[in-house]
Amino acid sequence: VQLQASGGGLVQPGGSLRLSCVASGFNLDYYNIGWFRQAPGKEREGVSCIRSSDGNTYYADSVKGRFTISRDNANNSVYLQMNSLKPEDTAVYYCATPCDARLRLYGGTWGKGTQVTVSS
Repeated sequence: VQLQASGGGLVQPGGSLRLSCVASGFNLDYYNIGWFRQAPGKEREGVSCIRSSDGNTYYADSVKGRFTISRDNANNSVYLQMNSLKPEDTAVYYCATPCDARLRLYGGTWGKGTQVTVSS
C-alpha cells in the first residue's frame, strides 16, 4: 500500500503547479485522500481533503480560492491544482489517507513528499 506524490518544483509568485498523488496496492475510490504540507521549521498542516463517499472537498483557509483538489478514479489518482502561488506556500507537500473536513493529521498512509518552492 503506497502513495506517491509528484509535480513539485520551483515557481515564481503568482504561478501555478499541479501535484499528483498516485496510489498503488489499493483502490483510491474508497478512501478520503488529503494533501498536507510542512514548511521549514513549522509543523505539518492540512491543506485539502476530498471525501470518497460524495466527492465533497475541504480546504485550509490559507488556500481557499487558489487550490483545487480533484480525483481521477480511472487512474487511481488525486490531484492538487495550485494557482496564484505565494512564497508562504513553499513546503514539502504530501498526500495521505485518511483525512477529514477538519484536515486533522492521522497516522494512516503517507506518501513521500514533493517539494514546492515559490520564489522569484
